[in-house]
Amino acid sequence: MGLQGTVGFASKILINNSSGILQGVLNLGTSENKLCFDLIEKRLTRPSCKKCIAPHLLQYSNVQGTESFREEIAKFLTEYARAPKALNPEHIVVMNGCCSIFAALSTVLFDPGDGYLIPTPYFGGVNPDMWLYGEVRPVHVPLDSKVSEAESCPFQLTVKKLEAALQNAMEQGIRVRALILINPHNPLGDIYPAHLLKECLDFAHRHKLHVIVDEIYMLSVYDDSTFTSVLSLNPPDPEKIHFMWGFSKDFVMCGMRVAALHTRNEEVRLALNQLASFHSCPGPVQYILSQLIADREWINKTFLPTNRRRLREACHILVDGLTSLGIPVLRSSAGLFVWADFRKFLVTQTFEAEMELWWKFIAEKLYISPGGAFYCCEPGWFRLVFSDSADKIHLDWLGCQSIPSLPRWFDSDIPLPSNSKVTLYRKKPFIEFYCEHSNCRQMLQPIVHNIEVYKQL
Repeated sequence: MGLQGTVGFASKILINNSSGILQGVLNLGTSENKLCFDLIEKRLTRPSCKKCIAPHLLQYSNVQGTESFREEIAKFLTEYARAPKALNPEHIVVMNGCCSIFAALSTVLFDPGDGYLIPTPYFGGVNPDMWLYGEVRPVHVPLDSKVSEAESCPFQLTVKKLEAALQNAMEQGIRVRALILINPHNPLGDIYPAHLLKECLDFAHRHKLHVIVDEIYMLSVYDDSTFTSVLSLNPPDPEKIHFMWGFSKDFVMCGMRVAALHTRNEEVRLALNQLASFHSCPGPVQYILSQLIADREWINKTFLPTNRRRLREACHILVDGLTSLGIPVLRSSAGLFVWADFRKFLVTQTFEAEMELWWKFIAEKLYISPGGAFYCCEPGWFRLVFSDSADKIHLDWLGCQSIPSLPRWFDSDIPLPSNSKVTLYRKKPFIEFYCEHSNCRQMLQPIVHNIEVYKQL
């Protein structure tokens, strides 16, 4: 099936809890916000949310999403995305997570073999989401830590880089149909400024590309930076702009699996509705979340201020700990993680050395995500999540600081696990683990010592 079948590193792993392999491992790799569960638990147990077991909610409903839920989402996004005018509920499609929206769009906007531009590094789960149904391939726009005279920060996206990647794809015979942007960014944790978003939309318009914008961390901005949603802009080609947002990150409920797509393109929306029955959300869940987002007083006065404060405090703890160990951290403004530079601890500046360092972290009971999982073009960068527990992160870094001769620990000889018939291959900019089994090859992702097979090539 090719390289595009790669499964997401963190979000797609299967762990056999009975094996006890991850017992005692500090998980700073999975992007979940656990800092405000107390607030969500209290709000969702109010009497208004307990009315979700009603006859009309237990019957078949509109696969696009219940009318009342889409109305509340339209009001919610109009306010928090600062749309210039009220969004139309008919332009919204509800599905069970942004992964499902990506998968559905891959069949609606693309033909098999088409490509989509996406800046690297990026959330690796996009690849399988776009490949599984549509067999659509990524066309990487490589960003690195070098800052040129025309740039102001590392890993900066520019239209010049978009143009170069598009031209390279055309020379390879790849038909690019869309540009995918993740804003706020995962894993960088930064925010695209308004002028850059406008430049990207103009670029897409010139080349007749669709633009898919994932704003799953829209409300998880924890500093004074100004976030600009694509819904707040006046794009040159509004029917080619497709916005998605979900509840999992901003409302600390990754297990709820509810997301919304906004598109003004009627043909796209009708096509998505044909797939929505395979990705629909239960009526009672839509009712509960309608009650949640309709409560603006609780959102504005309780949840958002508290969540932002807790995210900011947890981020500072992690960044201070990394800084005390001499590990540079990219400045972040949003999301649940930081992007840290471990390059000086690599034996060689290769992705093989990055994976060796990753296994050393696992051996020391620390799980973080290597840059290769996000298709970073430079080895040695890691994403660390700070939104699990501020106390846990604080204790962990106190423990790290107490380790004598820390640099020698990084240089110690901790071998990779001896999984039989497992070989590491590097084909820039991908990392792959292949397992030779009978007459087939199966693509694996590395995670501790037990690996579940996901996809046959």
